[in-house]
Amino acid sequence: MILRFTILLLAGMVMLFTSCDAPNDNSSHLEQPVYEDVPFLQEYSVKYYSQDGNTTLKQVGADRNGVIRILSSAGLLQPRDGRFLYPGDLVKDGTYRTSAHKQIAGMTVIDDQLVYLDDEAVFSHAWAGKLFIKHQLPKAFLFAGSADFTFLVSDGSEMKLLQDDQIAWSGTYPDGQLLDIQYDPKTNLFYLLSAGTISSFSPAEQKMNTVFQAEDLTAFTIADQGANLIVGTGNGYYVLDAGSGKPDGPIQNRLPATQITDIAEIDGNIWFGSTMGAFMLREDGKYNYYFGERWLPGERVVDIRPGEDNSVLILTDGGLGVIEFKELTLYDKALYYEDQVRKRHIRLGFNAGLNAMEKGDLATGYLDDSDNDGLWTSMYLAGEAFRYAVTGEEDALQNCRESLDAMERLYTINPVPGFPSRSFERRGYIDQLDNPDRWQHAEDPEWDWKATTSSDEAIGHVFVFGVIAELIDDEQLKNQAIRLLDTLMQHVLDNDLYLVDYDGKPTTWGRWNPEYVNARPIMVGDRKLNSSNLIGMLQTAYHFTGKEAYKDKAYELMNEHGYLENLLRPLSEIGTAPEDADDWSKMLSENWNHSDDEMYFLGYWGLYRYAFTDSLREQYKAAIIDHWEAERPEKEGAWNIFTAMTGTPEFDLDEAVWFLREHPLDLINWTVKNSHRMDIEKIAPNFREQTIKEVLPPDELRIARHNANRFSLDGGSEGRSEYSAGDIWLLPYWMGRYLGVISAPVGE
Repeated sequence: MILRFTILLLAGMVMLFTSCDAPNDNSSHLEQPVYEDVPFLQEYSVKYYSQDGNTTLKQVGADRNGVIRILSSAGLLQPRDGRFLYPGDLVKDGTYRTSAHKQIAGMTVIDDQLVYLDDEAVFSHAWAGKLFIKHQLPKAFLFAGSADFTFLVSDGSEMKLLQDDQIAWSGTYPDGQLLDIQYDPKTNLFYLLSAGTISSFSPAEQKMNTVFQAEDLTAFTIADQGANLIVGTGNGYYVLDAGSGKPDGPIQNRLPATQITDIAEIDGNIWFGSTMGAFMLREDGKYNYYFGERWLPGERVVDIRPGEDNSVLILTDGGLGVIEFKELTLYDKALYYEDQVRKRHIRLGFNAGLNAMEKGDLATGYLDDSDNDGLWTSMYLAGEAFRYAVTGEEDALQNCRESLDAMERLYTINPVPGFPSRSFERRGYIDQLDNPDRWQHAEDPEWDWKATTSSDEAIGHVFVFGVIAELIDDEQLKNQAIRLLDTLMQHVLDNDLYLVDYDGKPTTWGRWNPEYVNARPIMVGDRKLNSSNLIGMLQTAYHFTGKEAYKDKAYELMNEHGYLENLLRPLSEIGTAPEDADDWSKMLSENWNHSDDEMYFLGYWGLYRYAFTDSLREQYKAAIIDHWEAERPEKEGAWNIFTAMTGTPEFDLDEAVWFLREHPLDLINWTVKNSHRMDIEKIAPNFREQTIKEVLPPDELRIARHNANRFSLDGGSEGRSEYSAGDIWLLPYWMGRYLGVISAPVGE
């Protein structure tokens, strides 16, 4: 159950290596905020699935030793074998064989010890087994008790008060069928719940009083040291003053889910179970939502109780979810993700996904090729280059070597000079593809390569080649990156600003020629995007090769073909094409393409850092910040960190850190649902496809790369894939470390 993180020591001194007159990465950082990397609570789930769909799970509890027991229709169960990412199951508990025959109907925890209710008595295996009080209610299933072993027991109608090992009082509940009983040590009162009433019972006075009446009551808990009662219904919850029974306001139903099934106060936090997952009330009045198999093995929550080491036990109709809270720094989290990538996401040196899994089972997945192998690897490789620049670790440098070799082979495995393949794979694999037309046989009979390379591949390549050339102090790697950069950009120049494939034709998306770019109306995003990308690519190529042809072409495009005007166009002017536009332009501008954001920001590295002049750099900075302003609602950690590159003091560092902290450790693509939630404010349909006023945290959304819409509320694939943290998380983290806006872990 305990997640073990291998914490590596920082090796060597911080190395900030710059070259070729690139702007100093710390040029304006004295004015920029810096996040001090202190520990925070990282959540993750360990799941235990029920083996029998016919078994009804009823209650869960844990004692002071961390022993967990689950009460079910099949008797007591215990969790077996589960750990993070590797679910366990629930099996019959035979620990106390002398209790195997008992018909246990209820369970609670008193003084951190498990206490049981069967058809004969209240009993426990704690306290040397001395607790054993007969109750004379053979159908009893509800009970609660105090530390001095005073218990109120009920079969839903009849009640018995047990004191001093005997029955001290008997009575009948007057307000319908009892659903729950809880004890408040602060007031020495038992509280009783039925579908229409909450009552209190005083064992001292042996008297019952009505506290609150309403319809469709379903669950409750005693909170705030007995001051309040939190009462759930089929449509939200009330907060009652325990003394007066008066609600502190109207029913609360702007919730992640409104059909409340259980409520518990744990470590001062109020937790709610529902028919669609669990949620916790935060100090700011909003909720952390735990829904779907990232967190829970079932949808309907049955019982919520505290577990060991600040964990929370959430029993569902499908099994037990244990929500763990561990203190980590961002650096600790980075080390965990570094391990995740190297162990499960390196395919032939590429940063790859683990696909075709069966319900999150990592052992069933395989490393798959992608149309964007070069792009995802570029982003991971850049993160490792930033890591090396910060730490000087040989491990990071070796990761760079291996992935750069994979990138180089994209160029050498096909017969087209300077053309980067999308991917490559061993011969024979091609027969399994849904779309084999794009795959071509390599000259080597053991291999095939993927054609039709796009512009997002190209901008990723140029981005990382520039990062390596600038930051890595290994001459072989530096020269390799510059050679590949020159190879690609010479191909673009030689082919009239197109990526030209094996068939002698431009690929669908590898088009930067003015004839294509300026054919788009000015509000169509591709006109701005392709201009911005190509100028950044040409500047990067000139910066590291010194070839005047790259600089001359860039100035020609900016001065004679409007590329500077195109790339500086405010994002507010980007929208849908007019009615008289060509069909291609209309298709490109139906809505905002979030892959464009990824291409823009990767391209901004070369656009800004390798600008020909300071004057151009200031214009580029304004364009970058203008774009970032439009992106701010998404709280996209990578785009905020990229914007910090410009030295601006305002780049939403808090939101970037929030993005990094809130990302789940579990990067399995579980199905998530949020569109049903009443606690989110939906907005009208719009061009950028923002669905709600405030974006949800990453651990409540489907796992997605930076090219996805973070306002997509539903999605996922039932755990059929695991994403790599290499491009999703490690790139923004290590870039933030390199730029100096995220500190090393405090104390190191």
